[in-house]
Amino acid sequence: MSPPLILVNLKTYKEGMGTRAHAIATAAQMVAQESGVTIAIAPSYIDLHPIARHFMIPVYAQHVDGSGPGAHTGQVTAEAIKVAGANGSLVNHSERRLTLADIEASVRALQAQKLVAVICSNNEITSAAAAALVPEYVAIEPPELIGSGISVSKANPEIIERSVAVVRRVNPKVGVLTGAGIQSGECVKIARDLGTDGVLLASSVVKAQEPLLVLRDLVSKL
Repeated sequence: MSPPLILVNLKTYKEGMGTRAHAIATAAQMVAQESGVTIAIAPSYIDLHPIARHFMIPVYAQHVDGSGPGAHTGQVTAEAIKVAGANGSLVNHSERRLTLADIEASVRALQAQKLVAVICSNNEITSAAAAALVPEYVAIEPPELIGSGISVSKANPEIIERSVAVVRRVNPKVGVLTGAGIQSGECVKIARDLGTDGVLLASSVVKAQEPLLVLRDLVSKL
């Protein structure tokens, strides 16, 4: 089994902006060094460059468009996030859904820049289509559990098992993450035991009074 990845999406929570984003990155880097687990964060676009510049952990954009440089006002290009220091990007997050054509364009743009693509999915059919695009990761997130505090690894482990199986059938080189409600080391361990390569999470870290303690707990059973 590959080394686990814990990817923390800061979204646009006020607790994940500016100096607070730096505090979370500091905690993530500390726990990564202590545990040997890869911990990455996906800050807002405003914080992407400073976080990437000041920390050694992987940094991801929260979304990227498939357009290239040019007259595309408001678009976020793969070239731009690479210049900012990003290692990759989320694509098709449940809060930023795309058409299949747009997903493919975004992934191709990331691949052209040698950046990591994490395609978010909510079911096995979407996971299979995502795996066919050969991203580095497909992230399974049942939308009804996002932000619920109920972990998908406990509430719906079957969707993880089925999604892992379908992704492996399509392309065994594609990693699988699971998200929605991940909040403890036990959740992470269950997700790993079900065959995933790590987790994608947000509020349990971002909104915590002590992100360092939460991150230490998340890696405690690995």
